[in-house]
Amino acid sequence: MSEDKEQKTPESSIEQKAETKTTENIVENTVEPNEIPIETIPEAPTEKMAEATVETDVLEEIDDSNAEDAEDTDTVKRHDIPMPDYHEMSMENLVGELQRLVKNEKVQAIRKHVDTIKDEFNQKFDEFLEEKKEDFISNGGNEIDFRYNSVDKRQFNEVYNEYRDKRNQHYKSLEKSHKENLAYRLDLIEQLKALVNVEEDINTTYNNFKDIQAKWRHAGPIPKADYNNVWKTYHHHIEIFYDFLNINRELRDLDFKHNLEEKVKIVARAEELAQEPDLNRAFRELQVLHKIWKEDLGPVGKDHREDIWDRFSAATKIIHERRQDYFKNLDKIKEENLERKNAIIEKITNISETISTNHGTLQQQIKKIEELREAFFKAGQVPQKVNSKTWNSFKGAVRKFNHNKNAFYKNLKKEQQENLDKKRALLEVAISLKESEDWDAATSEMKRIQGEWKKVGHVPRKFSDKLWKDFKSACNHYFDRLNALKNDAFKEEEENFKQKDACIERLKSFELSGKQEKDLASIKKFTEEWKTYGRVPFKKKNINQKFDKIIDALFLKMGVSKQESELLKYGNKIQQLSNDDNQERAIQNERAFIRKKIDESKTEIRQLENNLEFFSNASETNPLVLDVIKRVNQHKESLDAWKSKLKKLNILKNNLNKEVEEGEDTEETNTEE
Repeated sequence: MSEDKEQKTPESSIEQKAETKTTENIVENTVEPNEIPIETIPEAPTEKMAEATVETDVLEEIDDSNAEDAEDTDTVKRHDIPMPDYHEMSMENLVGELQRLVKNEKVQAIRKHVDTIKDEFNQKFDEFLEEKKEDFISNGGNEIDFRYNSVDKRQFNEVYNEYRDKRNQHYKSLEKSHKENLAYRLDLIEQLKALVNVEEDINTTYNNFKDIQAKWRHAGPIPKADYNNVWKTYHHHIEIFYDFLNINRELRDLDFKHNLEEKVKIVARAEELAQEPDLNRAFRELQVLHKIWKEDLGPVGKDHREDIWDRFSAATKIIHERRQDYFKNLDKIKEENLERKNAIIEKITNISETISTNHGTLQQQIKKIEELREAFFKAGQVPQKVNSKTWNSFKGAVRKFNHNKNAFYKNLKKEQQENLDKKRALLEVAISLKESEDWDAATSEMKRIQGEWKKVGHVPRKFSDKLWKDFKSACNHYFDRLNALKNDAFKEEEENFKQKDACIERLKSFELSGKQEKDLASIKKFTEEWKTYGRVPFKKKNINQKFDKIIDALFLKMGVSKQESELLKYGNKIQQLSNDDNQERAIQNERAFIRKKIDESKTEIRQLENNLEFFSNASETNPLVLDVIKRVNQHKESLDAWKSKLKKLNILKNNLNKEVEEGEDTEETNTEE
């Protein structure tokens, strides 16, 4: 009667049925300790209750992981893929890492890797895009018009879309397979249920039971949502079958013995894993051991049941505690990383608030910001709860610096444009003068614009080199011409110096005849010869003074007064003016010079004569009076000399005017004829 009732009980009522007296006896005889549902654990002292809770948490964590892994036929392979610190990688390296994973690894094994890469890439790309946007706006662009084509972003999207297509195709195929496997397992459960109702030889029934177990082990993964419920149903009917098998203790004890041997091996391996240095590897293998314990093996004899489970549970607890300690230490490391990142953010903020107004110093600040950015990315992960906040603070600090930096360079660009206009104007002047023949004026102007060029500040880099090259070329061209001219003039001046030196040597050996008229004629020939020689090198111009001293000495021997000698020498000047290419201008300048000297002499004489009035009561033999009288007489002689020179100059001018008038009369006469 009870057997018929069990066959009619729906699958959803299995757990309710487990509460009946019969099921309670089965649980007492067949269910492992700690595999009893949590709500059936009896109350115990607080210390034991805490221990039981810890063990339950460990088992639930393992069960959840196994349920998730049941959907994946490549669990071990997936977890063995190294997880680099993607936070340190650049966008380009992240794209390369994603390409490698999609190409070389199974799509179901890289989900966590791809999700982490995607988050890191999007964070870095958002920051990069924000910088480009600020640069665009700072250069006069409108925010609405901003567009940026990133090669890294395009490549990332292509690879990620390839991954997504592969993943969708994989899960679509997997979903179909899971449904088929689920139906197959449910059918095996039905076959298992039917074994207790079949009237046949017990050995045949047992062999069918073992065949169902083998099929179950190879039935393949099923949907995660159904995993635990299906396993509990299967395990429940396994227990019922063992209760049914109690009729034939020999077969049951044989099975108990086999299960015990296998579970001893599992416990031994779990105890080895408790010493495994690689905690992730130990936990993954522990999951597999629990899966085998639950799915592949049945119960053991009552005498060994509690002991074997306690050993397995103890090894599991050790691995779990080590793993919890590892994650606690990992949390501590993340907190330390958070402190480092906050310190970096503070440094970036301080720099952004004290932005330099000097290009060179600002470049150093930009370099420092780049170093801080690299340090931020290499500082490691922070706790998940503050990850977004930390990232936003970092982006905000960098964005503020970039905004202030761009504002500075926007103003600098305006200033550089003004400097560019100034230098272009100076370049035009240089080009206009490079072929000039007006050496004095052009040289002066060239030197002026070179000085102005140095005062003008920086210009945009794209114009700087060419502008300087053109300006330098124009200036060099002019000064190369000037230097070539000076070189030719220098040779000529050296030759003039040699001629004048020879003239002086002859003048030194000249002896006066005692006849003044004849001697004056001879001296005049020397002076006329001297005038035929042009300029001498600047450093040797004292040769002219040497010549004048010798002439003055000869005049003194001849008894010619200083005034007369000045007039005689001035005749040479008159001759020079008459031969000047621009006679009128030369005479005009000379007249202005002489009139100035005459005015200076008159002023000095008046001043000295006024000074004599202060000595009206002094003796005429007073040294001071004598000195003033002497100086007055000297200035009067000088005044007479300048007046005489002006007279000679006026005669020259009158003669030139007559020549001009006669030339005009002749031209008119020729015109009339």
